[in-house]
Amino acid sequence: MLAHRFNYEAYSTRNARESSLPNSRALDITNREGTLSLVDEIGPDAIVNTAALHNVDYCETHQEEATRVNVEGTKNLVDAASKVGSRLIHVSTDYVFDGRKGHYAESDTPNPQNYYAMTKLKAEKAVLQSPSYAIARPSVVYGWNKLESTGVPSSSGKTINFAMYVLERLVEKETVKAVRDQFSSPTFADNLADALMRLVLFQENGLFHTAGGSCASRYEFALKLAETFGHNKDLVQPVLSKEFKQLAERPLNSSLAVDRTEKLLGIRFMTLAEVIREMRDQGIGERTSN
Repeated sequence: MLAHRFNYEAYSTRNARESSLPNSRALDITNREGTLSLVDEIGPDAIVNTAALHNVDYCETHQEEATRVNVEGTKNLVDAASKVGSRLIHVSTDYVFDGRKGHYAESDTPNPQNYYAMTKLKAEKAVLQSPSYAIARPSVVYGWNKLESTGVPSSSGKTINFAMYVLERLVEKETVKAVRDQFSSPTFADNLADALMRLVLFQENGLFHTAGGSCASRYEFALKLAETFGHNKDLVQPVLSKEFKQLAERPLNSSLAVDRTEKLLGIRFMTLAEVIREMRDQGIGERTSN
């Protein structure tokens, strides 16, 4: 496990889905007493908060729930971490920006365009009260996830990440409609995990953009998946945002500049093409090892 490479003993938490990971504990971060109690029991050196309700359209119509999970849940972790002296690494989102220019730096002013993004920005502000913290902003996190392939929905509000969704459709020779005028910095989960562990050790407080090294639309993303995995590229069909049924407004270009984080952490964020080739090789390795 990555934590072992960094000389940490890892504990994980779960909610809706069961986990086969060692030291896995059930936790709902909206349960304040339960959160304080578990953190006090374990006494971690650091807490990495990846918990969130991040189905953007769902948050738009379930605003009270989104606030409870994304804001109040984060505040519970801030208090728990502060109480036991843990460093808090909080995962936020590129969606805190309005998408009018793209290639956002940490110094750019957020301007959220939907309720999900508003809750994530409020959570960022709560994390600023921690004695020791880092706020990481990725974008469209993806990669192989065995839990997602089970079909059991997570408590995050999504069933599967974009790459796995596209590949599942392509395997079944089904059409994939993907937006071609919304751009982001797709982030490989493995690359992000490495960055988060480096932030645990970095010790300085602040904001860090931890996204992929490419700016791409969902259409370009899906097309590259089809091409690299050898599927029929004609199954990937481009659509405009106005044609796509999305309840909440999305930023048109929320891509992130990662050069500052790369320099500070001594890391390189992989390009989209590199990651998809890595995913292909990981998939081949998984099949040949069984």
